[in-house]
Amino acid sequence: MFSLSLNLPKYMSNSLVFSSGEVAKQANGSVKVSFGDTVVLVTACMSREPREGVNFLPLTVEYRERTYAMGKIPGGFIKREGRPKDSEILCARLIESCALVVSDIPFFTPLGAVRVCKVDGRLIANPAYQQREKSSFDIVVAGTKERIVMIEAGAKEASEADIASAIEYAHEVIKEIVKTQESIRDKAGKNKKEFSPNKIDSEVLKVVKDKASSHMESIYTIADKEERETAISRVISEIEDLFSDKEDITSDVIKDAFCEIEKEYVKLRILKDGLRPDSRAIDEIRPIDCKVNALPRTHGSAIFTRGQTQSLSVITLGTSSDEQTIEALEGEMSKRFMLHYTFPPFSVGEVKPMRGPSRREIGHGALAEKSLLPVLPDREEFPYTIRIVSEILESNGSSSMATVCAASLALMDAGVPIKAQVAGIAMGLVQNASEYKILTDIAGLEDHYGEMDFKVAGTRNGITAIQLDVKNEGLSIATAKETLLKAKEARLSILNKMDETLSSPRDRVSEYAPKIKSIKIDIDKIGEVIGPGGRTIRKMSREHNVTIDIDDDEGRVFVVAEKEEDLAKAVDEIVILTRDISVGDIYDAKVVKITNFGAFCDLAPGKSGLLHISELSDKFVKDVRDFLKEGDIVRVKVVNVDAQGKITLSKKQAE
Repeated sequence: MFSLSLNLPKYMSNSLVFSSGEVAKQANGSVKVSFGDTVVLVTACMSREPREGVNFLPLTVEYRERTYAMGKIPGGFIKREGRPKDSEILCARLIESCALVVSDIPFFTPLGAVRVCKVDGRLIANPAYQQREKSSFDIVVAGTKERIVMIEAGAKEASEADIASAIEYAHEVIKEIVKTQESIRDKAGKNKKEFSPNKIDSEVLKVVKDKASSHMESIYTIADKEERETAISRVISEIEDLFSDKEDITSDVIKDAFCEIEKEYVKLRILKDGLRPDSRAIDEIRPIDCKVNALPRTHGSAIFTRGQTQSLSVITLGTSSDEQTIEALEGEMSKRFMLHYTFPPFSVGEVKPMRGPSRREIGHGALAEKSLLPVLPDREEFPYTIRIVSEILESNGSSSMATVCAASLALMDAGVPIKAQVAGIAMGLVQNASEYKILTDIAGLEDHYGEMDFKVAGTRNGITAIQLDVKNEGLSIATAKETLLKAKEARLSILNKMDETLSSPRDRVSEYAPKIKSIKIDIDKIGEVIGPGGRTIRKMSREHNVTIDIDDDEGRVFVVAEKEEDLAKAVDEIVILTRDISVGDIYDAKVVKITNFGAFCDLAPGKSGLLHISELSDKFVKDVRDFLKEGDIVRVKVVNVDAQGKITLSKKQAE
């Protein structure tokens, strides 16, 4: 067993401890990593035989949490962990593993990852949950000693400068983490297995290149994705005919060779001539079209189209009972905002069965959700549960950022008082040994053949979310900074276009949405709203045709109705019921009992007062029944509340 501790007091409050050789020794590589009381076991395994027909590295990461880690037993009927939760899938997408470094798997470059927040003006590495909540951003950065390979961030309209400084800070920590991994590799690492990547036969490559090169220029004058793919299929079919007498040269080999030629052509065309596959300029955004109120009976909807990528986003507003309950290691929590991203196969013209959400769909939905969360109103201002569904109707790159734009418009169409409009853009990179170009608004082909997919979402005031992945050895800090600034220019341009369609939230929610009002009351008054055995709350619900929910912890009452008038009546009654009765208050009271000396009137459920005969009128009153009958609503004024809480009312002083 070998153990190594990384203690960086400048960056982290706890030591990061790596150990290997104690457990899971039959895996190709395994490490136990501790940070304070948080412990993870990471293992890496490689199949013993190569998979036939696979021309890429199918690296899959699984991340699972066990409730015993927090001394808990799983909830539900089965009492054991089930399928991965969304949070576990999202974590799996972030993992960079030391286990690969110490294994015999031919993975040679150590990677480090760190989370960074900013609290009270100070950058903090691997912060606690409380610190993350206070921070203006929450960013996870992974990289090598030289470059950045991944960024995942959520922010509260943070500036590009703040994000850039966090990336720089994170990279300093990453360098130290990588040094530690190199040390543990030198002490406990296994010898790497031999690996020779498959190469396309040079003769095949030459024939394909000779045939394909003459078609490339005409193919890349076609802007439409479908037409271009059809033209490519024709060329590949012609090349396949050239090899019809050679059984060992399969269709897959020819397609792989064509892709090599195509990649080389696309990159050279961009770097040399500044021409992209659809003939756009380097910083040009595809044509944008926006439409709101796309569906007549939903609570809010919008279609955002950018080139051949299109998102239909639909808003549904619900009550507190519609909140999602999440059982996590940190405890049970509820979620009032959900964004679900769907990518049906028809969006790219494919024939596939439609199953449950994929990892990609969960990841894209989480990114779009993170992008919009900072601009949502709090529960007190807007007491609705909000669900957004993004249906990708067409896709040719950057569908997650189209989702952000469509969802932002749909929220405003639904009358959700968001603080600002949000837009998203995906930036790309094409480079060779001596030069590079940053591409604005990448399409599918540029994502496929380019070096990065750098997604940035935000408002006019700042960034709300980032996601970066790369296909090269990583980005320099300088390139990351440059990309952030170019993304800002693009984002502002898109926001201008969106504002032409809808620039502010509608004045009210849809007529088809439930009507909800939130009332803050003294916690001590909750019992008065509920009443003995729940009689008061049931009576109000029945009489006004409303649903009433109470948050005991916050002292907040939520009233839900289908009609505005029913909502107003119920809210008024709760306000009257929970406010302290004071001398001078005016009420519309209900006469419930008449006596010879006056009438007893209900001011609110459980609160009544005496309207004495002498306070009925300025004129002489011989019989109360000449003026009132049971069931009448009469306007009265509170003229006295004695030490025992008895209330005296006056009709004549209220007139």
